Amino acid sequence: MILFTVCGFRFAIAASAVSEIRGLEALQRFALGSPGASYLRSAQVDFTVERNGTIYFVVDAARHFRLPPSNPTRVLILRPVAAAIQVDSTDRMMEISVLHALPQAFSGDERNWYRGLAVMNGDVVPVVNHNAFLSKAEMAVLKSAVQRVKGAAAV
Repeated sequence: MILFTVCGFRFAIAASAVSEIRGLEALQRFALGSPGASYLRSAQVDFTVERNGTIYFVVDAARHFRLPPSNPTRVLILRPVAAAIQVDSTDRMMEISVLHALPQAFSGDERNWYRGLAVMNGDVVPVVNHNAFLSKAEMAVLKSAVQRVKGAAAV
């Protein structure tokens, strides 16, 4: 597991779900002045990053988890999806022996956000579901928007 922090809260993500951890230098602003722009804002995507010919849509983790705005310094490039997440910091890698099921108190969106809970050095840490940052429908809309922009630029 890779431990990361957003707004002072610690989260974990499977190391196999992260292909790379980067700084913010390569981020490119993603904004469209089209009718779909309001939908794109709801998807928490403000930036893209291109790696090895693939465009990754960067999700603000603070907005995704409905936390106050934060100071991201790192981007976790995910796999196998074309998504990445902005986080405040990365801590370290740790092994877990047990992934505990989410208690019934977790309801609504957080049941999709998290795979379960892990206990690490006596602390309970939510383990995020890397597929929950962007749905297949959101990803399709974002990819389509990029194609429209590329098509318009070619004209």
